[in-house]
Amino acid sequence: MGKIAINIATGSIQKEEIIVGIDLGTTNSLIAIVRGDTHEPIALKEIDGLTLVPSIVHFDEYGNTTVGNPAKELLIAQPERTIYSVKRLMGKSYKDVSTDAGFFAYHIIDDNTDALVKIQVGQKFYSPIELSSYILKELKKRAEHILKTTISKAVITVPAYFNDAQRQATRDAGRLAGLDVLRIINEPTAASLAYGLGAKKGEEKTIAVYDLGGGTFDISVLTINDGIFEVLSTNGDTYLGGDDMDNLVARYWQEDPGEGNSDLGFGSSIDKTLMQQLRVTAEKAKIHLSNNDVFESEINGTPVRITRQEFNDLIQPLVDRTITACANALRDAGIKKEQIDAVVMVGGSTRVPLVKESVSKFFGRDLYDKLNPDEVVALGAAVQADILAGNNTEMLLLDVTPLSLGIETMGGLMDVLMPRNSKIPNKAGRQYTTQKDGQGSMRISVFQGERDLVADNRKLAEFELTGIPGMPAGLPKVEVSFLIDADGILKVSATELRSGVAQSIDVKPQYGLTDEEVEKMLLDSLTHAKDDIKIRALVEATTEAQQMLDTTENFLSKYRDQLTQEEVETTHTRMQILREAMTAKDKDRIQHETEILNDVSRPYAERVMEGALKDAMKGKKIM
Repeated sequence: MGKIAINIATGSIQKEEIIVGIDLGTTNSLIAIVRGDTHEPIALKEIDGLTLVPSIVHFDEYGNTTVGNPAKELLIAQPERTIYSVKRLMGKSYKDVSTDAGFFAYHIIDDNTDALVKIQVGQKFYSPIELSSYILKELKKRAEHILKTTISKAVITVPAYFNDAQRQATRDAGRLAGLDVLRIINEPTAASLAYGLGAKKGEEKTIAVYDLGGGTFDISVLTINDGIFEVLSTNGDTYLGGDDMDNLVARYWQEDPGEGNSDLGFGSSIDKTLMQQLRVTAEKAKIHLSNNDVFESEINGTPVRITRQEFNDLIQPLVDRTITACANALRDAGIKKEQIDAVVMVGGSTRVPLVKESVSKFFGRDLYDKLNPDEVVALGAAVQADILAGNNTEMLLLDVTPLSLGIETMGGLMDVLMPRNSKIPNKAGRQYTTQKDGQGSMRISVFQGERDLVADNRKLAEFELTGIPGMPAGLPKVEVSFLIDADGILKVSATELRSGVAQSIDVKPQYGLTDEEVEKMLLDSLTHAKDDIKIRALVEATTEAQQMLDTTENFLSKYRDQLTQEEVETTHTRMQILREAMTAKDKDRIQHETEILNDVSRPYAERVMEGALKDAMKGKKIM
């Protein structure tokens, strides 16, 4: 097996390797590289001339996947099997997305827990991580086909507001796609890099990045100081974009196609196919009106027409909402408009003239908009990749952690608190809780490595947090914090937040690791990535199932007298079937049976709890 030459301090890779930059978008994704001859970043395109791959995955009835444009064509015909906008679900639980569940045509599982959301297609369950990995695999395949070489390393971009769980989910999706994700960088940072902002040592700038895509809008304010990017504030709307402009035009034509054709109006009750035709034509109108004053076409024999002024009047409220978000972002950053040195335009919808005029007027300056707004984030990711490959020494790279650091959680899983390539110094923390009633202590085991099971990683330290007051399981809140100082010393501390009980330990994270050992751990993580993800998914499903069985068992023993014989027998049968699925180690079956047991027990659990509440209310006097 070939060696990977890694600089332990910077995480940089030997020069002859191609590292790609990937923009994993809500609507579209794409992949870019820096050309070796011109040193210019370019987005990779197939012979079709397209750089964009729609972020859409379709599953046929046999579980085979189609990604990109072919999948997009099946959105109308098979909406329940065609997954779009999966980026909105990354790192989220059902509770996080329950209010938006109606936005998605496919089935999002409500298992009433804080576990990561799952999507059901037929009898199979998929996590957003798995679904995103299919998009990344398609991009990887595309790059390998164009460049005629194997691609194994990437820099992937995420929105600036993505939290640790969402960034980790993106990293996991990359690993599952067979990519070693060297860095996760913020989209506004990438856009700035594409324009060469922050590329010079000693440069200080304050930048606004205005990103209006197909489905989402973000505004970020960031500072660049000596090659270090810091996000001061972000604002935006996750349901505002070019698609909304198209919908407004489609609705406009629905009521009146224009030029006195109101008697030919399409009416409110139109079928999906006609609605899709309206939307597609509306998108063409939007693009045409960027360079023309009038758009004319016909749909099903009915002429349709719209002028640029009518279009501007329609979309003005949407543009106004983005400008309000810009003002809010500046306020949150404590920055005045005059202090902004550059405004970078990102996203296909920024081609609309009204958008450009409004943003330029608000900030009172010219815009950075010469690069293709669809490609600018991927181009910036490629610039970052080129720096990591050691080909661009202009920019400062901070020291980074060579391997991920984390702690052991239930089922022997590695929970990463600090991903590899995190900059030093750094700090990270996460809250945990107890598994058993009255549990008075918690063992904190610290590991270093890239594998999903701690057994495959290197143990750095272990200590016991004792003196946790006796409370029911799930009630104590134990915060575990990692702090790496400038010398690379890791300090791990654990605090029970309700009582203030605390314990800490100092760890040397390198722990005598040689370059060869780090290389081996990275290679192992790549070789076993697919198996590791499967094992993690199985362990998580099994843990969830066991908790469901324990909860149901406790409930039955406590409230047996309030249940019917049929309810008890049905529950016992489903519990036995779930145990068999756990023995068979079939992840999809375990999740399916856990969901059935949950559905069986929910009605009587709600009934019993309601009765208990009524009894409690009866016994109370109202003063």
